[in-house]
Parts: sequence; C-alpha cells; structure tokens
Amino acid sequence: MNQEIARRRTLAIISHPDAGKTTLTEKLLLYGGALDLAGSVTAKKKQRDTASDWMELEKKRGISISSTLLQFEYKNHKFNLLDTPGHKDFSEDTYRVLTAVDSVIMVIDAAKGIESQTVKLFEICRKQQIPIFTFINKLDRPAKSPIELLDQIEDVLGLHTFPVNWPIESGEFFKGVYDRLNKEVHLFERSVGGIYKAGVSIHSLSDPFFKNLLLENIYKEFVEEIELLDYAHASFDREKIHSGDLSPVYFGSASNNFGIELLLNGFLDYSAPPKPRQVLSGETLSLTDPSFAAFVFKMQTNMNPMHRDRMVFARVCAGKFQRDLKVFHTRTGKEIRLSSAHSVFGNERETIHESYPGDIIGFITNAEFKIGDTISSNPKIVFKKIPRFAPEIFAYIHNINTSQYKSFRKGLDHLLAEDIVQTFQIDNQTQNIPLLGALGDLQFEVLQYRLKDEYGVETRLEVMPWKVLRWLEVPVDKNFLKNKLSYREASGIDDHGKQVVFFNDPWDFNYFSNKNTEIKLLDFLTDY
Repeated sequence: MNQEIARRRTLAIISHPDAGKTTLTEKLLLYGGALDLAGSVTAKKKQRDTASDWMELEKKRGISISSTLLQFEYKNHKFNLLDTPGHKDFSEDTYRVLTAVDSVIMVIDAAKGIESQTVKLFEICRKQQIPIFTFINKLDRPAKSPIELLDQIEDVLGLHTFPVNWPIESGEFFKGVYDRLNKEVHLFERSVGGIYKAGVSIHSLSDPFFKNLLLENIYKEFVEEIELLDYAHASFDREKIHSGDLSPVYFGSASNNFGIELLLNGFLDYSAPPKPRQVLSGETLSLTDPSFAAFVFKMQTNMNPMHRDRMVFARVCAGKFQRDLKVFHTRTGKEIRLSSAHSVFGNERETIHESYPGDIIGFITNAEFKIGDTISSNPKIVFKKIPRFAPEIFAYIHNINTSQYKSFRKGLDHLLAEDIVQTFQIDNQTQNIPLLGALGDLQFEVLQYRLKDEYGVETRLEVMPWKVLRWLEVPVDKNFLKNKLSYREASGIDDHGKQVVFFNDPWDFNYFSNKNTEIKLLDFLTDY
C-alpha cells in the first residue's frame, strides 16, 4: 500500500490564457511516453488534435474550456495530470481541480511575465499550501530577461524561487539551458513542428564546443550570471518546496520541446507523494485507512458520444479502491456499487480494477452526485465541501423550437449536473426554468454550444440586469428580506436551498450592506 502511494504524482498545470499550458501538457505526455507524436491521441490515427483539448468547441476556439484528466506511467510512477482552463470565466472549474491535486506546474510567458490570472491562481495555491513548480515558456521568442522574470515572481507573488536551470540566450538565438544542479549544458536541436522529442547534446560549461557557439562577450556574461545565481539563489530546500514556500524554476520552449524532459524529471525528483486529507470534523484521515474514501470534484456528460453517459471524477484520499466496491454516497446516505470505474486519458477510458490514494478515478453511475460529494465505505467519513464563488452574470435560457422541448430539458438537466453554471430560483418566480449564474459570458456560450452540438437544441439567452450575488450567512424570513430590498433587487435560493440576494451593481450591494448590518452576506460559500 505505501509503495503504491509513493508512486503517485497528482498535479495540475495552470497559467494565464495563451501562456502555453496545453502545449506544455502535450509535450509532458510526449516525453512521458503517453503519446508517440505531440498533438495526437495515438500515432496511428494521424490526428493533430491535442489530447487534452478534445471537445469540439475547444478545437474551434483554440482554448481549454474544461479541465481534462490525463493518466500515464513514467519511470515507475503513476501520473494523474490535469490540464486546466486558463480563461477567468472558467476559474471555478480550475479551483475545483486544485482541491484534488498535490502539486502544480505554473506556466509563465517569458515575454509577458506575471499576468492577472496567474496572480489569482497562485493565491488559490498559496491558501491551500500547494507546492508550485514554475515553467517559464516561449524562450524561443523575444523575452524579458530571466533575472527580471525571477524578480517578478518574487515581488508580485511573494514566492521564493530557485532557478534549477538557466537559459542560454533567447528568441531566435535560444540554444538550450544550463542545469545548475548537475552543472551541465543542454543544447537542443529544433524538431519540425515540435512533433518529436528534440535532439540534445550535453556539455560542461567550459567545453570548447559550447564556448565556440557563443560570442566571447555573451559567453563571459553567461558565466557571470551563473556565478551570480550561485550566490543569490544558493538554497535548494525540498521541505520548502513541499510546503509551497519555494518554487523550482525551469526555462524552456514547449513548442520546440526545449527543457521539457528536465522539467518532467525535476518534477518527479522534487515533488511529494500524496498527503493525508482533513475530514469535516477537522481530523486528518490516514492514507492507509482501512476505509476507502474519495471526493467528487468534476462531472462530465457525453465524453463518449456513443454512450451518452455521465462520468463522475473523484480524488482517492484513503484506502484501496477495488472494482465492484460498495460505498456510501454520504450526502444522501445511499449505498452504491462502483462497478464501472475507469482510468482516463482525455476522452479515452479504460476499465480499472484497483486504485490508491492520489489517484483520480472516473466512474459511471446514475446516482445524483454533486460537486464536493464524498464517497466512502465508511459513512462517517465526510470531506469538507469545495467552496462556491458568487457568479457575476445571470440569465434564463429558453428553447427556441417547442418541438424540441424534451431534448432541451434532458440536455439542460444533464449539463447543469456538471455545474457548468450555477442555478438559482427567484422567490415568487413565474419562470419554469432555473435562473443561471456564471462568472463570464464564455460559460453561457459553452452551455448553448453543447446543447446544440450534443442534443440538437437551439436556445436563446435572456440576460438579467443583476451583477452581484451574495449568500445569506444566516437565513431570514422571506417577507422580511423582501421588505428590505429595492424594486431593482431580488431574493431567492441556490440549488442547495441557501438564501441569496441579487443586486444590480456593487453600489446597490454596498448601500444595502451599510443600511442592514444585521444581515450578514457572503461572496463565497463553504457550508452547503
């Protein structure tokens, strides 16, 4: 049991949009042996779609809109790799993923440095004390100086850094990196389209072959930079990495496969295996507890169009999973049998017979699961809920063609179960469909696209004027609350029955809060 747990590495890749996160994911799969060609699910299919962005809308928009699980074996270790959406509209999906991983790789564009979404994602990691490995990408293009980029990470994020390697020039002259720990120069050869692994030659810093590649003054400056780094960034502390206080930094170019293998091997060497998790009571549950326990962090409908099923993704936190295991769905108290469990690679699946803490399993079931639910062979084990954040855009969605109403309701019910958007019911509402809440317009675009693509249903959005939602910390009488609100505001409940208030803008919210101090309002929810 302990040997199997020690083999597990569960990580997410996070970044601002367009920093190269999905490209890096593909190249880690290439070097990890999970792909024969970067950008294809299998070599024999000759596909150039990415393994992680497998949904049709992702291919059309060129962005990740849903987190994707990719599981593979590398050097006798089991990787559970999650590619996350970078766009802020899907940050709630990313947050859920971060509750299920033990480490992250943060991707930074070398030309842009720290960007707004990077800061937000880092703050989430820091709150959860998730170890962060940094990959500074796109060194094959014009870039900020490496020292400036390190200073940004330390100043903006407040995160100590240790540059494990150092780039040899940049832009069109980018040649490779210097491995500071092993004191080796790695010179790369560009592969056509980055499809295959890059050729590499290894040299010492004083090797005449390497010295002759650089102009004399550039070689001298490079050696001086290495000496400066040895003085300023001398401390490499594994414990600080594991506590999230120190980030190992790697430089490279994901599109050209420069530095990918160094990052993968470095992550394997310096990341920690799964750690025990706290349960709702505050106690820490042992990884080797005799009871199997896991929590649900994601659901995906219609991953395989041939089956039209719903896959529930759960992070295993304790005990050993075995096929046909009977577990309790602790929120409902019902006992279910996990007879259809899978390991997942994008939208491909494979039946599994056992799993261990650190693994992520996908299982098919008709049980009514929600994000944050606990499944356990011991009904007394319950994990803390995954926080929910306040949406900022609200709308009703309508079926345009009345003859498609059944398909509309079926599709809407299936997709809402994934928590693509949040749902609410306005007090005294006459609409027979729920009010939808999203962090951004793209979430609604995804919902409408998938209703059309997967269920053949055309829809229309009726956008509502509210921009601010808050939960009530303590329930109050509906009529009492109604009398406190202006005609522009509304009250209701979320899909867990928690009271909410809708405001037109921040000014209305602040006015209400200052006038009604006895009513405590929350912008995120942890108890539901």
